[in-house]
Amino acid sequence: MTIAYWCVLATVIMPLLLAGIAKAGAGRPYDNHKPREFLASLQGYQQRANWAQQNAYEAFAPFAAAVIIAHQLNLAQATLDTYALTFVAARVLYSLCYVKDWALLRSLAWTVGFACVIGLFVAAA
Repeated sequence: MTIAYWCVLATVIMPLLLAGIAKAGAGRPYDNHKPREFLASLQGYQQRANWAQQNAYEAFAPFAAAVIIAHQLNLAQATLDTYALTFVAARVLYSLCYVKDWALLRSLAWTVGFACVIGLFVAAA
């Protein structure tokens, strides 16, 4: 398996880690009977971790598609891996910034990640 494919796996796991951050330390037990209601009631960093989780799910599909398409079109592996690793690093930074409420840096990290997805498509063309 290539580094880029491992990066796709990392982006699958990322929202689950963010969900754990959102649910942990909420000051009350997690209610698995009403998970969406529980998550919607969170405040502070737990709420932001939940929002980061939602965004991680949104970012997954375009990234996974770009990696698969770039592989199919035989983009140079080093280029593909560089874009994929940069995407994962940007998403980790994005998530940290979201949880810490560093809005400007979060937006910059999001932009870098999005640019990687676009870059994969353009480089593979």
